[in-house]
Amino acid sequence: MAAGGVAPPPPPTSPRWRRGVSLLPLRRPPQDGGGRCRSSPSADLPKMAAGGVAPPPPPTSPRWRRAATLLPSTEGPKMAGATEPEPAPQLEQVVEALELLLRPPAGPGERDGGAEPGPESALRPETLRSNAAALEERLRRAPGWAALRGLRHAVLSRATALAAGVADEAEPGWATACGLLALLLCLKERLAALAAIPAAARGAGAAPPPSADTLSVAQGRSVGRALRAAVGLGLVPYLPPGVGQRPGPPVPCPVPPATRGARLHAATAALAELAEHPALGGPLLARHLGLLLAGLCLLGHGPAAHSQGLSEAERTRCRETLRQVLDRVYQPLAVRELLVLQGRPKQSPPSPGEETKPSLVRAPAWLRCLCGQLLSERLMRPNGVQAVVRGIMEGTGGGAGAEAAAVDWRKCDTVAKILASCPQQCLSVEDYYRLVCPQILDLLHIQDKLTARQFQRVATTTLLTMAKEHPQLAEKHLLQPLLAPLLRCSETAELVVEDLSAGTVLVTEAELGSCVEDVLKVYVVGNDSSSLLLGSLQSVLGVVFSLYSFAKQNVSYLRSLCQEILLWFLEKSEREVSLAVLEGFAGLNSSVCALHSRCRFHVGSEGGATIAVEETISDEDEALYQKVSSEQCRVENLVELLSHCQKSGLAGDFFIQCLKALTRVAAEDEEASNLAAVPGGSLLELEQYHAAQRRKLLVLQLVATLCESVSDTIFTDIVQVEEFVAATLQRACLSPAQGPGAAAETQTLAMAMGLVAAMLGGAVQLQSGDFAVLKRLVPLLEELSRTYPEPLTQELAADLRIAICTHGAFSPETVGAAADSVLGKKPGMGEQSPAGTPGGAPSPGGGRAPPWHGLSAPRERSEEQSVSHEPGTVGPTPSPCADSPAPAGLQELLVSAYDPQPPSRAAALRCLASLITQRDPEALRLQEKLLQVFLENMQHEDAFVYLSAIQGIALLSSEYPEQILPVLLARYGCPVRGTEDTVATVTRMKLGEVLMRVTRALGDMVFKHREPLIQAFLRGARDPDSTLRASSLSNLGELCQRLGFQLGSIVQEVTSCLTAVAKTDPEAEVRRAAVHVVVLLLRGLSEKATEVLQDVLRDLYRLLKHVVVAEPDGATVLHAQLALEELDTVMRRVLFPPQTLEKKIVVLP
Repeated sequence: MAAGGVAPPPPPTSPRWRRGVSLLPLRRPPQDGGGRCRSSPSADLPKMAAGGVAPPPPPTSPRWRRAATLLPSTEGPKMAGATEPEPAPQLEQVVEALELLLRPPAGPGERDGGAEPGPESALRPETLRSNAAALEERLRRAPGWAALRGLRHAVLSRATALAAGVADEAEPGWATACGLLALLLCLKERLAALAAIPAAARGAGAAPPPSADTLSVAQGRSVGRALRAAVGLGLVPYLPPGVGQRPGPPVPCPVPPATRGARLHAATAALAELAEHPALGGPLLARHLGLLLAGLCLLGHGPAAHSQGLSEAERTRCRETLRQVLDRVYQPLAVRELLVLQGRPKQSPPSPGEETKPSLVRAPAWLRCLCGQLLSERLMRPNGVQAVVRGIMEGTGGGAGAEAAAVDWRKCDTVAKILASCPQQCLSVEDYYRLVCPQILDLLHIQDKLTARQFQRVATTTLLTMAKEHPQLAEKHLLQPLLAPLLRCSETAELVVEDLSAGTVLVTEAELGSCVEDVLKVYVVGNDSSSLLLGSLQSVLGVVFSLYSFAKQNVSYLRSLCQEILLWFLEKSEREVSLAVLEGFAGLNSSVCALHSRCRFHVGSEGGATIAVEETISDEDEALYQKVSSEQCRVENLVELLSHCQKSGLAGDFFIQCLKALTRVAAEDEEASNLAAVPGGSLLELEQYHAAQRRKLLVLQLVATLCESVSDTIFTDIVQVEEFVAATLQRACLSPAQGPGAAAETQTLAMAMGLVAAMLGGAVQLQSGDFAVLKRLVPLLEELSRTYPEPLTQELAADLRIAICTHGAFSPETVGAAADSVLGKKPGMGEQSPAGTPGGAPSPGGGRAPPWHGLSAPRERSEEQSVSHEPGTVGPTPSPCADSPAPAGLQELLVSAYDPQPPSRAAALRCLASLITQRDPEALRLQEKLLQVFLENMQHEDAFVYLSAIQGIALLSSEYPEQILPVLLARYGCPVRGTEDTVATVTRMKLGEVLMRVTRALGDMVFKHREPLIQAFLRGARDPDSTLRASSLSNLGELCQRLGFQLGSIVQEVTSCLTAVAKTDPEAEVRRAAVHVVVLLLRGLSEKATEVLQDVLRDLYRLLKHVVVAEPDGATVLHAQLALEELDTVMRRVLFPPQTLEKKIVVLP
């Protein structure tokens, strides 16, 4: 390309960077309010330069500048007769000269330079000419400017193109750009000279003074405007369309192509020289790096038509300068600017929100190809991956923007595709993976919270993409280094642990914690269940499970991480692999590589763990104890892990597999009993025998632990239940119950067969497919009915076989009895079936409804009635309660209700209550008389008597609430005259108990009597007697709990009463009852509390806080704390409802 002057044609397919970035929203350079790019000045930049000029700096120079000028010269003593050198120009003069060139035109009546900068004042060509003439006049005539004139002359003598441009009055824009660049080069020379001056001494405790080449704020602002004007006037107009992204239509170049390349070369050379100085290169590269790179790319790599007049050596220097600039700047910034230069591909649609922005000219093919090569070089540098990721992902500004970028998974995935593709410059894919993969793993360890999420997502997605495209290379360069700390201490480790001394740390705490976290991020968070990832993780699962067991015994943050890793693998793997891995955890097979026998975990100082070499235990007893305890702990932790796998059915499948293994153990024992007890052959046979015995013990221990720890929900479907029963039946067929364990075996067999009987009896809704599963048990049941020694078991097996074959149409009594024994029913209850429906007949719904459901409702009533029969054996009048009595019998009961003997009186009251329950017409006709009898007996001192009277009043009131409740409320409000205060209080408390029983009996119908009940209890809360006040408040609380949503506006009165009582009542018992009402109210309303109590919830909360702080009674404080806990629970349920995944299907009409 350099020799021929013609750029090579682009490849037939778009470069990797083009394909990757095509999905990214193109980030244009920052724009000002007018839509112009700040980092890409347009051709009419004189307007922008004039509009942004600041007032001139004060005439006095900064303090450190004046001090620098007073320092003695570093030159040697002057020779006699030598001419005195000119003094160096001051920085203020150079900055003033820059501002003079960019001075806006003066308005009418204003002095030169006195115009205020504004959008209407533009630097027209005549303004640029006048400013240049004013600067030349100042340099020739102004006193003290001779030094600047000489320095400027020296700079222009080195840059002939700039000198020719300054003298060109025909093009004021180019002349101003050359003048600005010359003055900026003078400023660079002066800053370099000042930097060589040693810093002034400072006093003790004083801050160090700034260096002599430090620019003030105003000077830095002026230099920034000069750089912007120099780039806009000397660089932007000479860039062709598409080179250097600029919004709007392309601007035609003001000069012919013959001089365009020379001017562009002069401007870029001067800017590149300025970029070498820190004070000038910082603002230049931060704001105008993209345009500088565009100019260097065009001159060094562009077509020859755009670089006419340049020699090959000059183009070579441009290419070298391009590399130097890219290597010097902040690499993410270089990546971002190269992406902007590369531009959007032709087929890429605009990003959301960019449709209304000015369109960009598409970059030429040679520039897109070059930018792709440069980006690939940035990627393959040290820390190039992080630079590329930061260059694409950064720019969000932190805070919410960074969170939004982390959520932008599409952008992260696009970056991952870029990183996973091998560039063309790389010799081989393996070399690229060897260079890039360690940097990808480093992305997982970013500590910055704002960028950690997006970097980890990029790293995870890149790793998964590489694993799909090149599995072998990804496993070698990514997965093995990722799992290296765990592989280092496994059984298959190549490390010779026997040669290491005891106490040697193989894996440090930081290394192990970082490894486990990385595994969680890549495998669990990445959630890619490919065979490569599952296979690589399976190689270290044994070590992870050992670490999980260690963390369960200690306090470590690694416990939850290891648990998530193990559960993810068990969920994503095939069921056979998961079961084999679980057996490996238990030590039944070698499907997983366990921890090395000499490696042990130790508690770390930061809550983690370390892996170190342990000394070999010489004592055999101690070694045996350690081995047995570790196996027991491993089994317990395995069962604990399985408790989280019950919903998926894995726990049930593993339990069934353990039962099958137990069946094989029983079969082996049966065979061994017929042969010699212990083999007497070689050592190999003896070792195999001991291994088999150890496996049997492990199976027995595992089954025992599973039976003790796993809940009854371990089986999730009929298939698992069938497999469980089949394993039990098969074990019974192989080895019938004999010897010391015969009772346990018989009980297990009875439980399994009773489970099948319960399913056939209607405990489970069976479908036709379920019977097809159960038919697998028919051969085993048939064999059991023929070979099992116990006759009852043989008969039950035969009946179960018949019931399964007939799909439950024929169910003998033995099946029902077995189902009753499993379900805990009484033997006789299964026979009480409706007439015409056999006990085993299926219901029309497809399965038999359990017959015990219909008997639970009348049982309570029968128990309640049975109490009325018991006193009949003591009193003289038990006979009227047997059947519905005649009027004469009712009269005898009324007379017996006043019997002086308490047992006879109580029995009569119970019989009267039973008559009301049976709705006896004669008794209901005398309801007023019965009420009078109950009320009078309620004042009796014997508890058996007044409790019977209370029950009768409650039954009568529930039957006739309209007639009875007003009487009870009237008596509750004002006691009977002529009674003592104590007796009246006790009677009113008994009436309160009656009212509460009526409330419970009425249920939702109590709303009709809400107001009189609440008013009666509120009046009772103001009674002089403290006991009655406490009782009234207790009744009020239960009533409010029953009402729920039906409280309505009366809740205000209740709240006011409770607040007054809790704060002012002198008795602790009453205050305690008031706070207890709040507890009942919140507990009864639950989630409805925020709706029912929305107007008084704040008052209740303040009341409870007041009680907790100021109440002296401990029980009252406890009630308040309970109420606050209830309120906290309610608010948490409202603010943080449980997240449930559900799918609703709505059928439209």
